[in-house]
Amino acid sequence: MKIKRVEHIAIAVNSLNQSMSLLRDTFGIPLEYEEQIGATRLAMLPVGETYIELLESKAPDSGVNKWIAEKGEGLFHICFEVEDIEGAIAELKAKNVALQSDTWRTGHGGSKIIFLDPKATGNCVIELAELPAGH
Repeated sequence: MKIKRVEHIAIAVNSLNQSMSLLRDTFGIPLEYEEQIGATRLAMLPVGETYIELLESKAPDSGVNKWIAEKGEGLFHICFEVEDIEGAIAELKAKNVALQSDTWRTGHGGSKIIFLDPKATGNCVIELAELPAGH
C-alpha cells in the first residue's frame, strides 16, 4: 500500500467553535470547511498538506464522546491518505492486521475510510482514507 501523506490529525473536542477560535486566533489557522456526519460535526483546518480535524458529537454514545469521557479532549486519531482503499484493506487483511470493520465507509469530504483496530497498533487509532478525485 502506498501512504501518500498524513491526511489529517483528529482531535476530539467538547466545543468545535471554541477549538476553532483557539486555532484561528492563536495560530492563524483558517477553517476550510465544516461537515456533519451522523451525530458528529467536524471542522477541517489546513496546515500545509495536512489538516487538523476537530470532532464534536452531541450523541452521548458516540465514539467521540466515549473517548472524551474516558481520556478527555485531545488527540483522537491520525489519518493516512492512501491511493487505493480496497487494495490497502486487502493488504492489511493478508498481513492479519485487525480492522474495526470488514469494509470501508464514507467519511469526510466523501472519502472512503477504514479504521485499524487500536489493539493492532499499540493503542494508536489509525484511519486510512482514499480521497475522491479533485479533493
